[in-house]
Formats: sequence, C-alpha cells, structure tokens
Amino acid sequence: MNETCIFCRIAQSELPAFKLFEDDLVLAFLDLHPIREGHALIIPKEHHPWFEDLPEPVAARIMSTGQRLARAMKHEWGVERVAFFFTGIHVAHTHAHVVPMLHRHDVTSVRYLEDGVEEFSLPPKPEDTALEQTADRIRARLARTDEQGGARSASD
Repeated sequence: MNETCIFCRIAQSELPAFKLFEDDLVLAFLDLHPIREGHALIIPKEHHPWFEDLPEPVAARIMSTGQRLARAMKHEWGVERVAFFFTGIHVAHTHAHVVPMLHRHDVTSVRYLEDGVEEFSLPPKPEDTALEQTADRIRARLARTDEQGGARSASD
C-alpha cells in the first residue's frame, strides 16, 4: 500500500466509495466524475502504478470484472457498447474505466471530432511504409524484452 495513494486508501476502506464489486484482488466502484451514469473504475487492491506492471492474474481479474460490469451495464442502460480502457492520467495506481456508451463519442479523441460531434472523422492514415517501420520497432522491442526475461523500462 502507498500511504499517499487515494486508490490504495479506497482499497483499504480508509476512504468511502460507491462499491460495485470486491474480491481479494480487485475493487470496482463508481467514478466520482463520470463520463456517463454508471461509469465505473476497477483497481487492483495492491499498489501498481502502471498497468503493464500488473501480475497476470490481477490483470485477468480486472478484465473479467470489466466484462461482468459491461454485461450488467448493457442491460441496465440498453446500450450496444460499453467502453473498457486503462488510464493513469490523474492517479498513478492502475485503474480501468468501464463506461456505458450512450453516444459514440462518449470516450473518444479530439482527433475524431474535427467534423463535429454528430460526425466521426478518422485521423489521417500513415503510409504503409511508416506503419511497417512502427511495427518493426515494436516487434524488435518485444523480442529484446523477451530475451531479457520480462518487463523493461521505457528507457531500455
């Protein structure tokens, strides 16, 4: 536990939360600043600042909890889609967002909104050579990481 982390304190029940689900590994609760009604967060109970550092069983539990919440949200709000994504913008404690999507731009990038909220503009597509170079860079980094036996820092 990180004494200064708000999510660690929520996981330890030191701070209140509108809890939706809890087990030995994760806690799901309502976001206090929701994109839409029902917007939930899922956190690991142990402090892990970055999602790529999660132990696989914890990551899997976050995903399965997100799926359970998504099914419930689809029924409750009658939506076709529920968004699931990880961020670390405001709190450096891994957290997944689960958001019932009432509008196709509920969880979108400004790059998609160039034609306004009723349209959906794709960002420009890079040339295939640029995409292949990016893929090569990532594949090479994955191979180096695998050779070194696991996760490496961004500076490696």
